[in-house]
Amino acid sequence: MKLIAIPARYDSKRLPGKPLILLCGKPIIQWVYEKAEASKRKDKVIIATDDERIMGLARSFGAEVVMTDRNISSGTERIYEATKNTDANIIVNLQGDEPFMDPSLIDILFDYMEKSDDEMATLCTPISGDYEYKSPDSVKVVLDKRGYALYFSRSPIPYVRNRNQVKIYKHIGIYAYRKSFLSSYVSMEKGVLEETESLEQLRVLENGFKIKVLITNYCGFGIDTKEDLRKAQEILSSSSRIFSKP
Repeated sequence: MKLIAIPARYDSKRLPGKPLILLCGKPIIQWVYEKAEASKRKDKVIIATDDERIMGLARSFGAEVVMTDRNISSGTERIYEATKNTDANIIVNLQGDEPFMDPSLIDILFDYMEKSDDEMATLCTPISGDYEYKSPDSVKVVLDKRGYALYFSRSPIPYVRNRNQVKIYKHIGIYAYRKSFLSSYVSMEKGVLEETESLEQLRVLENGFKIKVLITNYCGFGIDTKEDLRKAQEILSSSSRIFSKP
């Protein structure tokens, strides 16, 4: 079974109650859920939350909800708790602050995981300018020649003397895992780099595992800050469309 799980916690440090915040009259979590439901390859969608307010809202628009421990420290751990008793074999973690996610990108991840032997995969897109390159809210990723992640960072990496010499990529907030790998992930010791950067995917690299990174032309963004929220409101209120071309 191919399952999409959306982690949604209430206590975001930068935007408390973020899943409940309205974008053009619709909560952020509902925008994300509807994108997940539009996936053609998924068999099921669930929302994994730690808050009864989010649970009640999600059920009001027809979502299946799994309550998880409030003390869980990462979205991946929340996904594991919510899916460990399911019969899913491939699980996509669609972060609950990605209202512009293109459903076709979800399907690309499902297709890749079915065809490959990799245990985990994610997406990236080219950096659009200096602001994204320098902003700590934009997570950069450096790839090896086979398309596996060498490192993720909030810092501007790689250091660039000449922008024409190298392509710079921004990580997109979506992951695909084999269920068996999720069990391994939660048993891994947290790493210094994971804690330092506050990036849960670094636990995988620090423990010697690989993450395949597929390159897309996705133009959307996650909502992490008040500025992201303002930008999203402007885009949606003007009926602009954000899309990707795989």
